[in-house]
Amino acid sequence: MCFIVYCYWVMMMQYLERIRALRWDKDLTQTDVANLLYIDRTTYTYYELGKTRIPLDSMLVLAKYYDVSMDYLSGASDIKTAYPRK
Repeated sequence: MCFIVYCYWVMMMQYLERIRALRWDKDLTQTDVANLLYIDRTTYTYYELGKTRIPLDSMLVLAKYYDVSMDYLSGASDIKTAYPRK
């Protein structure tokens, strides 16, 4: 059980670091990203701090916006592939 908790913690930390790093790479503020997601800046700040889980629909919007895969954004992969297009 301890290993599962550790893996969850590692994945959680990776996704928090990734959403912050991708925002910094585009020189965006938390307010900019919050506006993109149609949420309050405080809510987005809580996403980056891990105080609130980011909803799946918001993760999809971010993956499309940053042009990365959901696997990369979530921390499941280290390969920064483009978001798949139809």
